[in-house]
Amino acid sequence: MKTTPEHNKKIAEMTFAAVYPHYVTKVEKKGRTKEELHQVIEWLTGFNEATLQKMIDEKVTFQTFFERANLNPNAELIKGVICGYRIEEIDNILTKQVRYLDKLVDELAKGRKMEKILREPK
Repeated sequence: MKTTPEHNKKIAEMTFAAVYPHYVTKVEKKGRTKEELHQVIEWLTGFNEATLQKMIDEKVTFQTFFERANLNPNAELIKGVICGYRIEEIDNILTKQVRYLDKLVDELAKGRKMEKILREPK
């Protein structure tokens, strides 16, 4: 499935603060913690808890969120399908980055081991 320019624009303009509570709810409903969620977000973006809270308070868009991020070099190891899209086939960089985050949150909620989620070498 190919993303459309409209879809990419919608994702770019969406605020992280609007989606973040859904991430928290999703992982907590499945027995994971907010701390684990923050660990996953920090691994992907480099944002610690204080920086993350600042982004939420500023109501930054995903565009700004990922412009400020220091993306983990192993992020490209995140593969699979999320929201009907195969991550490795997404052309738009920002949309791909947002889907990386979605995939990590999904894996956390599904009970995957942290070292697998964080793509740590064996």
